[in-house]
Amino acid sequence: MKLMKLKVKKLLYISLTILLSMGFFATGLFAQDTGPSEPPGDPSEGGGGPIGGSAPIASGLTILLTLGAAYGGARTYHLVSRKKDKE
Repeated sequence: MKLMKLKVKKLLYISLTILLSMGFFATGLFAQDTGPSEPPGDPSEGGGGPIGGSAPIASGLTILLTLGAAYGGARTYHLVSRKKDKE
């Protein structure tokens, strides 16, 4: 029973830490007004910017890859520790 309480407590601490860190990092993601944009140019001239504008994807991709690596590391750690416990 005591072991079960420790696991629940540990899970609660980890969940709370993740939730708070996500909230902390999300504050930089709020939209910021940059003012009105320039009107589009003449479509017959060709060229122009990339399709979809210039939306930054590097920071979101970095966060996604970091969380994926952390999840994979945690899963591997748990599998290895369970295997050692069975031996």
